[in-house]
Amino acid sequence: MPPARKRARRYDPVKIRTAVFTQFGHVREAVRTLTAEQLALPTRLGDWTVRELAAHVTMAVETVSRNLERAEPAKPELALVDWPFATAARAGDIADGTRDLAAATPDLDALYAHTEERLRQKLADAPGERVLAARTGAITLADYLVTRTVELVVHTDDLNAAVPGLDIPCDRQALAACTRLLADALAAKAPGGSTEVRIPPYAVVQCVAGPRHTRGTPPSVVETDPLTWIRLATGRLAWAQALQDARVSAGGERADLSAHLPLMA
Repeated sequence: MPPARKRARRYDPVKIRTAVFTQFGHVREAVRTLTAEQLALPTRLGDWTVRELAAHVTMAVETVSRNLERAEPAKPELALVDWPFATAARAGDIADGTRDLAAATPDLDALYAHTEERLRQKLADAPGERVLAARTGAITLADYLVTRTVELVVHTDDLNAAVPGLDIPCDRQALAACTRLLADALAAKAPGGSTEVRIPPYAVVQCVAGPRHTRGTPPSVVETDPLTWIRLATGRLAWAQALQDARVSAGGERADLSAHLPLMA
């Protein structure tokens, strides 16, 4: 009999909304400074340029407003912890939409301003329990906003990797929510209690089938920092490379997580 799922983690909806706006604002301020040459730089996301990546960030936020305009489904279908696994099926559509948006909107700051204004208007009287008809599956607004912290933090890191010296900051609440959701997704994908994954200061989860521990140090321990974990979980960094670079410490017979990563392709 498979192990029962743990109780879902709870997020403070006010803090999550603030985190989304704050991180979006950080990205907007940075994009505003980019030169034409920087916007034309390649990124680590296939053939996307920095301009296309910057446009995609607005798409990730605009989906909240667009979903609030759609008819409300009868009930949620998608649990928050399952969202990371539901994104891969839409990769092709997202790539096409991103290229089209980047080509059609030369004024990125105006695009960011419009996106933020719409989001503030749509969220003004939208309760967290409102169900959204998201293309990954019907999900509550409160949960969907947590997924936006993943989009924003991951693509903040992508932009920083693409443009030397850009250094867009990560809002603490956004980084925490992103880290925790992806850690919980690992625990859902590889249920068990033989391995403890520590991502200080934000998350500790137990996962991987095998001998359980009841006290003291678990049989296997993995520890890393939040951004390294996020890169591993999203396929930006390979497990073997992270070990080689000493960005992950892993001890114990079940400390190799390579079979379970990435969580989001």
